[in-house]
Amino acid sequence: MEDVHEAIFRAVERGIFEFIDRIFQASPNLVWSYNPMRRNAFQFAIECRQENVYTLIYKLDKRKRSSIANLVDTSKNGMLHVAGMLSPLAKLDNISGAALQMQRELQWFKEVETITFPRSREALNAEFLAPRDVFTKNHKELVKEGERWMKETATSCTFVGALIFTIMFASAFTVPGGNDGQTGIPIFLKKKIFMVFIVSDAISLFSSTTSVLMFLGILTSRYAEDDFLKSLPTKMIIGLSTLFFSIAAMMVAFSSALFIMIHQQSWIVIPIIFLASVPITLFIWMQFPLLVEMFISTYGSGIFDRKVKQWT
Repeated sequence: MEDVHEAIFRAVERGIFEFIDRIFQASPNLVWSYNPMRRNAFQFAIECRQENVYTLIYKLDKRKRSSIANLVDTSKNGMLHVAGMLSPLAKLDNISGAALQMQRELQWFKEVETITFPRSREALNAEFLAPRDVFTKNHKELVKEGERWMKETATSCTFVGALIFTIMFASAFTVPGGNDGQTGIPIFLKKKIFMVFIVSDAISLFSSTTSVLMFLGILTSRYAEDDFLKSLPTKMIIGLSTLFFSIAAMMVAFSSALFIMIHQQSWIVIPIIFLASVPITLFIWMQFPLLVEMFISTYGSGIFDRKVKQWT
């Protein structure tokens, strides 16, 4: 039997949830097995941050799930205390940026909190620390790193957004071709390509303004622990998205202005317009993966699947 218990905890550590699923389904009493620290398989899954193994707890009936969720180990650490401990470095290294790492840690803590009794959320361990105190103690450095990462990213992007805003604002009053000397109306007003220039200029201006405001919101944030869950990632998502639109619109405005002025010289216009796509491509290559990861992490379906079918 000891070999079976050892095999269970090795499988948990490595995230082999298929093995855990089958063995618990075949022998339901094994869900009460524990390691030398008296942590059961689900507590150990939280410690190792193996979400696929932890999700198996939702295959238990509510009564058994509540009982397991409120067991304590040799140090009187409940399941929520374990969730408040820092993830293994190997798990954190798979997540881009300290802010997203902090977000994942909060997601784990909030998820475990939903299945524990209210009294367990205030229970003290052997060090007289409540679960939230354990979380705060173990994540001080990660909060600082997340704050620094957010501020450095926001500062760089604010500079770019402000530069685009300045250029686009000036372009709105120095239109290609100039204005009529008597009426002040732009000379190429009736050309469709001129309307492309105006619209893209306006989109770039408004997008860059929104971007700068979002990044300023990040720079002036209080950086509380819970801000990393939704508030800060949302601001970063909006800021990066609008910055991307402002860069793309700026390149369209530049290309249309160039076409208006030297449309008869296609051998010059076409290569330059092609080169205008280079900044957009570089931005997508460098920042788009981060934007997608942050969006999925914040607004995706999550890493926990509560809709699993219960064991019979």
